Amino acid sequence: MTKKIVLGLIALLVSVVLFACGSSENTANGEEPEVNAQEETSSETTEEESTSTESYEIEHAMGTTTIEGTPKKIVVLTNHGTEALLSLGITPVGAVQSWTGDPWYDHISDQMEGVEVVGVESNINLEAIAALKPDLILGNKMRQEEQYEALSAIAPTVFEETLRGDWKINFELIAKAVNKEEKGQEILDAYNERVNNLTANLGDKIDTEVSMVRFMPNDVRIYHKDSFSGVILQEIGLARPEAQDVDDFAAKGVTKERINEMDGDVVFYFTYENEKGEGKQVQDEWINDPLWNNLSAVKAGKAYEVSDTIWNTAGGVIAANLMLDDLEDKLLTE
Repeated sequence: MTKKIVLGLIALLVSVVLFACGSSENTANGEEPEVNAQEETSSETTEEESTSTESYEIEHAMGTTTIEGTPKKIVVLTNHGTEALLSLGITPVGAVQSWTGDPWYDHISDQMEGVEVVGVESNINLEAIAALKPDLILGNKMRQEEQYEALSAIAPTVFEETLRGDWKINFELIAKAVNKEEKGQEILDAYNERVNNLTANLGDKIDTEVSMVRFMPNDVRIYHKDSFSGVILQEIGLARPEAQDVDDFAAKGVTKERINEMDGDVVFYFTYENEKGEGKQVQDEWINDPLWNNLSAVKAGKAYEVSDTIWNTAGGVIAANLMLDDLEDKLLTE
């Protein structure tokens, strides 16, 4: 894309925003969407927030962004970012659709009433974002780097650097961007306390080797340490099978010749599903195979199916706490 085209796109988006701002008188004629539930309640803020008009700067993956006052109308372009905002008591005006769900993950759907869909992480809708007239946009460099200039023309935009590794790094940036660092720290402290309590309660079971396997319509993977769930297992201090105890995201394209790498004292497996149900077909093929049923964890009755959304796809603070629920349920009661 040439520089001239990019500049033209930015100019077009700015004109869209300016037109929308100047056409509020048409609301009565139905030419604009109704006010979202979160917009109606956005004035219900603390005294500190309502009187905060000072600007502040946020350093992020794309540079430094200045934000005027505490943002109220926020568009978020990552699934984990949506969880971060909800946990901070903020309902976004717009968000990317969940990877599964219609349009939101089941575990957050009851908190997303009135939120507009603005595409998916890998294909955002710039026109829909501009129409919401946000005062802050939260995104990710790995997902939306090419759209950063266009997004910044709509509203102050803050980008995370990466999607992998410790989810708390992105959470902290989001809390800072929305001027809720103190609340964010309280949430992290509560999560860390849960991790520490689980570690203590496991006692000798801390040496349990935990294996993680993912079934997908076109792939089978064994998850390593540098993944959402892998990082959480590290925080707790749980052991991993030797083949999985590596600083990598996952072994992809796994065939049944490598099925022994899936074994451990406990196996947690999860399946990413598509509309055709092909993920479940792959899962059934594997877990009904004699090689799978010969794994020591399977023979011991310690192979557990868990949610792909919670253990891998959502990647946020709410999912992290729900994953701790699963670990407490399976490891402390066995």
